Amino acid sequence: MTSAFKAFEHDAWQNAVDEYDAAFARLTEQAIPSILIVLGVKSGTALLDIACGPGYLAAAGQQSGARAVGTDFSARMVARARKLYPSIQFDEGDAETLENYPDNSFDVAAMNFGMLHFDQPEKALRAAHRVLKPAGRMAFTVWSTPARVAGFSIALKAIEAFGDPSVRLPAGPPFFHFSEPDNCIDAFRRCGFTDVATKTVDQTWELNSPEDYFEALLKGTARTGGTLKRQPPANLAAIRDNIVRAANDYLDAGKIRLPMPAHLAWATKP
Repeated sequence: MTSAFKAFEHDAWQNAVDEYDAAFARLTEQAIPSILIVLGVKSGTALLDIACGPGYLAAAGQQSGARAVGTDFSARMVARARKLYPSIQFDEGDAETLENYPDNSFDVAAMNFGMLHFDQPEKALRAAHRVLKPAGRMAFTVWSTPARVAGFSIALKAIEAFGDPSVRLPAGPPFFHFSEPDNCIDAFRRCGFTDVATKTVDQTWELNSPEDYFEALLKGTARTGGTLKRQPPANLAAIRDNIVRAANDYLDAGKIRLPMPAHLAWATKP
């Protein structure tokens, strides 16, 4: 049976393809070069891009010479990836099982900001472990800790101060759980990986205005956007005003530039 959280996430991403692509592409792509480096991607590498979204990581892997495949549980995201990158294989599938792929199929596997959206993240790590060849590498990114990620901390503070406390989303894993290195190390080891390492990847989210920032949160995210959309009108207006005011502190040369560092973790299948 599909959990309420998994159904919520699936519905959110089915309905946020355009907004996510427009608002987050230039941000989440910034971590991809570091992912490819720690995975050692080169010509001929068999790469699986898990929770691929519009396919940015798979495309970058292909440009590096990899034989890339992407998978996502959102049919609409897969359709967008196929449209953008028609030479790459993209499959609709569940990251927590990777049932489309046999054991020992890939040299490397990667998830760029996918771990935040799984009902059972360690099932996704175990599935990745299964489809990797011996000595294969797995890497994932999540956002860094809340204090460092201005693009989310601004919104979280505004919701805490002005949001309706009765608004609840389906319960899921803590959003910032894997922002802590020790949690990544423990999860990888429990799922059969060794040689775990982590690092911070600096990223900057550039938007045209504070209003564009608010709209990106509202329409292009799952949990944050879901919380905002469920607010009564008066609460949402107060939250919006607070977010816009706070974002003005990051105005630089006519653009809003928000620090959004990623936390990158990687490990090896023995």
